[in-house]
Amino acid sequence: MSAAAPRVSVCMPTYNYARYLPEAIESVLAQDFTDFELLIIDDCSNDDTGEVVRRYCAADPRVVFSVNQRNLGMVDNWNLCLDRARGEYVKFLFGDDSLAGRDALGRMVAVLDARPGISLVGSPRNIMDDGSRVVKSLSYLPAGEVIPGTALISRCLCDQRNQNLIGEPSVVMFRKNQAGRGFNPRYRQLVDLEMWFHLLEQGDYAHLERPYSSFRIHVEQQTAKNILSLAYINDLSHLFDDYLFNDYVRCSGLHKRFLVYNQFYKIWKKARQNRIDRDLVRQKIAFRYRPWEFYLLFPFYKLYNPFQKLVNLIKKAVALSRK
Repeated sequence: MSAAAPRVSVCMPTYNYARYLPEAIESVLAQDFTDFELLIIDDCSNDDTGEVVRRYCAADPRVVFSVNQRNLGMVDNWNLCLDRARGEYVKFLFGDDSLAGRDALGRMVAVLDARPGISLVGSPRNIMDDGSRVVKSLSYLPAGEVIPGTALISRCLCDQRNQNLIGEPSVVMFRKNQAGRGFNPRYRQLVDLEMWFHLLEQGDYAHLERPYSSFRIHVEQQTAKNILSLAYINDLSHLFDDYLFNDYVRCSGLHKRFLVYNQFYKIWKKARQNRIDRDLVRQKIAFRYRPWEFYLLFPFYKLYNPFQKLVNLIKKAVALSRK
C-alpha cells in the first residue's frame, strides 16, 4: 500500500549544485509545515550531488531522490519533477536557492487553502550572492495584493521592459491540477513566466507581504548562460504570439506591435555598438522579421518610441500626484 499523498510537493531539480544543496534541503526540512515530500531529481551531475543528498534521504523519509539515466536538460527535468509530484500543491525550489523563514510553506498553503480562486501565490524574494549573503530584497508588486490573473499578464506584457513581475520558480507555489500541461518545452529562458501566464489564465495571483525565498545569483546558473546566447529573444517572440494579442491584454494593437519590434531593435542597437555579436543578432531578427521588413518598420518605431516615453512620463506624474 502506497503512503498517503502529501499536501505539498517541494520539487528540486538539480544539476551540479552539490555545494549549495545542503542549504536548500535544510531550509525545507526546517519548515514548521511538515506535510510535504521533497523530490530531488539529479540530471546526471558530475559532482558529488548523490553523496550529499543520500545523507538526507537516510535521515528523513520525506526526501525522495533519483538520478536520471541520461541528461534531460532543464525544462524536461522540471517536467519530470512535476509529473512525479504527488502533492495537491507544488513548490519548486532550485538546488542553489533556499526558503526564507520556517513559515514559508505554511504561509503559502494557507493562502491557497483559503482562496480557491487563486492559482498562483508568490512573494518578494531575497537576492543572495554566491556566499549566501543577502544583498537586497526585490519585489515588483505591492505586498499583500491579490491581482486578477489576466490583469497581471497584461501588466507584465504591456510594460516596455516586458518584466517578469512575479519571479523565479523558487518564489511561487501553485495547484498541481492546474499545471498538468507541464512547462512548455518550446521555451528556454522564459519557461517559468510562460507557465505563470498559463496558470494566471485560470485564476488570480496573491503576493505575500515579505520574502519567503532567497534566490542566488551566480555565473553557473542557466539563466546567465541563456542571456549570453540571447535565448530570451526567441522566447519573447513565442510569448508575444501566445499571449500578447489576446483580448484581455489591455493595450492597443499598435502598442503591441511596438512591443514586439522594440525587443529586436534593442539587440540590433547593441550590435551596432559592437556590444554583442552582429551575426547572432541577425539570426535572432530573422527569427521574426525578413530583413527588408525590419528596416521598413524602423521609421515608424522611431516616431512612436518618443511618443510612448512621453505617455509613460505623464502616467508616472499622475501616479505621483495621487500619492
